[in-house]
Amino acid sequence: MAGLQVTITPIQYEDIPAVIQINRACLPENYPFSYFEYLVNNWPEICLVAKIDGKIVGYILTRVEGGFSAFSPIRWRKKGHIISIAVLPEYRNKGIGSNLIKAVIDKLKSLYNASEVILEVRVSNPAQFLYERLGFKKVKVLRHYYSDGEDAYLMALQL
Repeated sequence: MAGLQVTITPIQYEDIPAVIQINRACLPENYPFSYFEYLVNNWPEICLVAKIDGKIVGYILTRVEGGFSAFSPIRWRKKGHIISIAVLPEYRNKGIGSNLIKAVIDKLKSLYNASEVILEVRVSNPAQFLYERLGFKKVKVLRHYYSDGEDAYLMALQL
């Protein structure tokens, strides 16, 4: 990561305001404090922050859910759902986002025995190419998914 010492750790309660600040700075989709708190309290091992010199520069929020497979609608799966991921603009393209995703994938397999991971991404968001490099496949277009009417790709990765 180009000489940067990045530490990835579970989000602590006191980290939530910094995570919210990054969310609001980077993404048009924002959630209330209570939703961040809900995710961190229920899935503390898969809600992570990336820190450089003690400063939070990115995060990933994930939950575990049951549902039909994105790949086979007749199969019920335990899956990880990446709700939100963001890295501050000045720290992008340094491997931080991919390391957050890889850390979550490892924990989904080892701690939750999940068989796939899903996420939604705006069709205009170049992060979709990062997800594809990590093995995610576009499985569906979700029409008018976002509040501004933009479509999303449902992307999924089999574990």
